[in-house]
Amino acid sequence: MTGAAGVVAGVMGSAVAAGDAAAVPARRNDVPGTGAAGHRGRGRAARRELRGMWVATVANLDWPSKTGLSASAQKAELIAYLDKAVELRLNTVVLQVRPTADALWPSPYEPWAQYLTGVQGKDPGWDPLGTAVTEAHRRGLELHAWFNPYRVANHTDPSRLAATHPARLHPDWVLPYGGKLYYNPGLPEVRRFVQDAMLDAVRRYDIDAVHWDDYFYPYPVAGQVFDDDAAYAKYGAGFPDKAAWRRDNTDRLVRETAERIKEIRKSVQFGISPFGVWRNASTDPLGSDTKAGVQTYDDLHADTRGWIRKGWIDYICPQIYWNIGFAAADYAKLLTWWNETVRGTGVDLFVGEALYKAGDPAQPAAWQDPAELSRHLDLAADRDQVRGHVFFSGKDVVTDRIGAMARVVGDHYRNRTRPPR
Repeated sequence: MTGAAGVVAGVMGSAVAAGDAAAVPARRNDVPGTGAAGHRGRGRAARRELRGMWVATVANLDWPSKTGLSASAQKAELIAYLDKAVELRLNTVVLQVRPTADALWPSPYEPWAQYLTGVQGKDPGWDPLGTAVTEAHRRGLELHAWFNPYRVANHTDPSRLAATHPARLHPDWVLPYGGKLYYNPGLPEVRRFVQDAMLDAVRRYDIDAVHWDDYFYPYPVAGQVFDDDAAYAKYGAGFPDKAAWRRDNTDRLVRETAERIKEIRKSVQFGISPFGVWRNASTDPLGSDTKAGVQTYDDLHADTRGWIRKGWIDYICPQIYWNIGFAAADYAKLLTWWNETVRGTGVDLFVGEALYKAGDPAQPAAWQDPAELSRHLDLAADRDQVRGHVFFSGKDVVTDRIGAMARVVGDHYRNRTRPPR
């Protein structure tokens, strides 16, 4: 799989990271199917649950379909996604509004995203985030604003950034790694800045949630070093090793952001969608029965389980992007692990679903079956802590190349319902 976020070396090969995986468009299939009989919820009022889809803007993965469209054409495409969500009886759209240290609203902190006009910093002539919030609420949808905290660019040339980009004004904030540019999470001034930039949207818009994807420290790239030695030398005293210091940096970003969101607007939720494996049980007995090549705690320095146990976030939406029975990371086993991890914490569990894999000939045989995703929801119905699902991504919701989304809707979304609150 290709995508602006790159290919992630994950479980038994490559696991595409959530938020940014690209899928190949296929035939359109807009009509929800009827599905097989006997699924839960048939014939009775639907329980409250989150039913969402991610709409990615980085590299124009979902929206806008290409750069340089007129403001009216961009708006029409955005509204079409919202209308599709209503048609499929979804209730939440997770819209990527800060893909690469830029903005899809008139931000005083960062330039306009290049994915609108093709030129970073160029005013598109309208306010996408403001419009998305208004039009989503008009349709009874929640709008979760999706931010990427640290990614600056999908290249390593700062001169390609807008002249006023903070990464050019503060080159000491930025590190190249794996063909991309990142803000250095080890610098307190960086953590404060990225919070300020994201929270500007919370202050200005009636968004329902702040949503982060799986990118904290970057995914490991073989043979390359994320060169934060200087920051570690300056700020790492008192930690047993660099990994512990890095995890503390990520913890600080999460905890501080959570506190500041509630100071601005208590009703705004804070949710994070991490890679599906916290740690393997072979690494930590508290981990899952998996053999993942990536572990968020160790490789991304993101203690997702700890954030849940400490109550720093309102919801967790792990990307359980594997099929039932997949040897290295079985969907059913991970679903159970996450179900038990949130129990008693007050943190809602939503499940990130890999709709983009359905019908992809490069994927295992299970993903060629239109009923695979519907079976995921069957399993979730037997886990008492699961409160919804989010599908990646918008383009795949629309094209639905083998009818997998239609099966989900026909089997499980027969009636509209509201998200849990």
